[in-house]
Amino acid sequence: MFLTRISEQAYTLSKRIVFPEGDDARIRETAKKLAQEKIVQPVLISGEEGIPGVEFVNPKTSAARGSYAAVYHERRKAKGVTEREAQQVVLSPLYFASLMLASGDVDGLVGGALNTTAETVRALIHCVGVHPDFRLVSSFMVLVHDDSQWGDNGVMIFADPAVVPDPSSGQLADIAIATARSAKRILRDQPRIALLSFSTKGSAKHAMAEKVIEAHRIIKVRSPTISVDGELQADAALVDAVGRSKAPGSPVAGRANVLVFPALDAANIGYKLAERLGNCVSLGPFLQGLNKPANDVSRGSSVEDIYYTAAVTALQAGGEV
Repeated sequence: MFLTRISEQAYTLSKRIVFPEGDDARIRETAKKLAQEKIVQPVLISGEEGIPGVEFVNPKTSAARGSYAAVYHERRKAKGVTEREAQQVVLSPLYFASLMLASGDVDGLVGGALNTTAETVRALIHCVGVHPDFRLVSSFMVLVHDDSQWGDNGVMIFADPAVVPDPSSGQLADIAIATARSAKRILRDQPRIALLSFSTKGSAKHAMAEKVIEAHRIIKVRSPTISVDGELQADAALVDAVGRSKAPGSPVAGRANVLVFPALDAANIGYKLAERLGNCVSLGPFLQGLNKPANDVSRGSSVEDIYYTAAVTALQAGGEV
């Protein structure tokens, strides 16, 4: 089972994952479970301790507060942030945790239990920054179907359902390249990326389809080794017979395990339809494109949601699997 596999893989990596909302009851329960099962080494930002095997850090008393303030000031001084303002910012659990990650004192971060996505992503961009290979932060979902014919033994990656509303061709290429890198750490098989559209190989002429075609061209220039094709309709991407009919000779059609949607609304609608009508289990969204692995859970997340987000964050920190 996929969920068991990612937990087992995370166990072998033994990564330190920081949780900025360490006073939240769900986070504390998750940290206890993660520590007991040794899935990750949880670090909670909190003034209250008391969970065996869990490390607690209080920003107000931490010896690293000064060095983190200096890191933040260096990163943000061009934006007008003063040293005194930086010293105040690091007292925020979310910013302190993000600076722990930026400084290499932890391997990954899981936030969002109390903070909004906008707040979490802003802190990460300010403290950790965008990876030099990319131009933006985006997201992906993991969808798990009980029918092994789909994707990689039932596991598929959908992007971008949460961050970039209406990507340009260049941004769509960025999302696809980042998702290829993410998928290598999640899937057992190599990623086969379908750039989705309402058109397959020129079957319709429209600016929306042209955006996807241009994204494909950019990807082949920037990352020529990626197995990617587009524009493809969803059935051409997923169903072998349809793929062979509509896109003969395609390296991806009929066997895609990564679906890159042309806009956020399509990706968000798509994964929710897969959940409700296709009975898929979904995990995420997970962030990609940052300098260091970090993820944002929903404020309505359960302990199980947070647990598996931590496991995936460990995989993101651990390289290809």
